[in-house]
This record gives sequence, structure tokens and C-alpha cells, in this order.
Amino acid sequence: MHALRKHLHPGWLIIAPLLVLVLALYLGPILNILWLSITDPEPGFGNYAKLGESDALVRIIWTTVRICIITTIFSVTLGYSIAYAMVHCHQRQKNYMLTLLLVSFWISILVRTFSWLMLLGRKGLVNVALEDIGLIVEPIAFMRNELGVLIGMIHYMIPYAVLPLLVSMQAIDHRVMDASRNLGATGSQTFWRIYLPLTTPGLVASTLLVFILSLGFYVTPAVLGGGKVLMVAEYISVQLLVTLKWGTAAMLAALMLFGVLAMLWIMSRFMKLSTVFGGAAR
Repeated sequence: MHALRKHLHPGWLIIAPLLVLVLALYLGPILNILWLSITDPEPGFGNYAKLGESDALVRIIWTTVRICIITTIFSVTLGYSIAYAMVHCHQRQKNYMLTLLLVSFWISILVRTFSWLMLLGRKGLVNVALEDIGLIVEPIAFMRNELGVLIGMIHYMIPYAVLPLLVSMQAIDHRVMDASRNLGATGSQTFWRIYLPLTTPGLVASTLLVFILSLGFYVTPAVLGGGKVLMVAEYISVQLLVTLKWGTAAMLAALMLFGVLAMLWIMSRFMKLSTVFGGAAR
């Protein structure tokens, strides 16, 4: 006991009760979901067996993964461009851009989704403007399909992609780029061989953050998809509130959890996750 006190910092005694509470509040529901996935409506792996029996479930999962991948690619690409511009512009312009970026976090996702509905609907501002100037004869179907869902999701996820990239870029010593150019490298060579590799931790963190958050989208696909684009989160809601199949809902939630953990594990095989999330490289 004396040896334990010698190696245990006194601060742990202060945070231990809160740590136990946090673990209970997080692990309790997760364990309950895992338990429901193998016990409801009867014990066994019948809920997981539905993945091989139901084409609808496989289609919903594939739709979710496909939309999340596309959202991640576009969000991170646009986010990288925005973060790069913010780092290399004047401080005053950077403050304006950062303010606009933070303001987007204060706007409800429901408000932003309905705004896109008003802009891109058949009688929305975009279609009406295109018809008035004669570019189109019939309204373009932006909504009630995957295109509308992608537009809404990418718009919402860009700020989340920018912040990790911005932090990563600001930590780079720009004297390294100056040295590269002084040694005869062109601007593109400096970017691809020096700058991009140095921002890899931020790029990975941004990709993980956007993809993981995209998996749980509910409002945007439900509104902009118009019931024609069914993703896992919305299907879980249907199973819980309409059909009352809690076991199926728990199974899908467990699959999302396992998918995220597997992605983090695979990523850890190639690089240290501590550097991705802002920790020390060593």
C-alpha cells in the first residue's frame, strides 16, 4: 500500500470519483447496446445474421459508407484549401475568416438544412434564377436525392475539417519552406515534398473527424433526401420509434462503433495516433 501511494500522484485521488462517473455514464450505455444486440428479441447472433439475409440492410450500410466517403473527400479537400489560405493571408484577413468559420458552428444544423431546401428546391432561389436567365428549361433536381444530401453534409462538415488542418499548418516552421526554395525547389516541389508531408497528422485527424461525424448524420439525409436516401442513423430511428425492433437498432449501432474502432486501429498501424490528436510525436 505504501509503494502504491509512493508511485500514485495525489491528484488521482481528486479526479478518481469523476473518472469513475464518466466511465459509468459512457460505458454503461455502450455495454447496454451491445447486450441488446445479442439478446433482443432472443439470445444469440440473429440480429447480426440479418446482414447476410437482408439486402435492404446491406444497401443502407453501403449507402451510408459511400456518402460518408464522398463527404470526407470533398470536405477535407475544401477544408485544406481554406486552412492553407488562412495560414498564408494577412492577420486581419485571417481573423475575419476565422470569425466566419466559428459563426458557422453557432447555426443550428436544422436551420442550415432548411436553408439549403429553400435555396435548391424546385422553386428555390437557384432554380428560379437559372430559369429566369434562360440557362435551364426545367428545374434541376438538387433535392430528394444523394446530391442534395451530399451538398448539405459537405457544407456542414467543412468547418470541422478546417480546424485540425489549421492547427497543424500553424505549427509548421516556415523557415523549412524558405530553405527548400533557397535550395532550388519550385513552389510545387516544396508543397508536395515538404509542406504536405508535414501536415499529414492534421490531414489524418481531419479525415477521421469528418468521417466519424458523418456516420451519425440524421437530420440532413432525412430532410434533403426526402425519404429516398436512407442512412444508418435514420434507419436506427425507424427501428426504435416505429417498428420497435430494438435488437436490430442496437446491432447497427454496434456495427458503427466497431467500424470506428477498427478504423482507428488500422490507422494506428501506420502512424501514432497521439500525433494525430495533438500529442507529442515521441
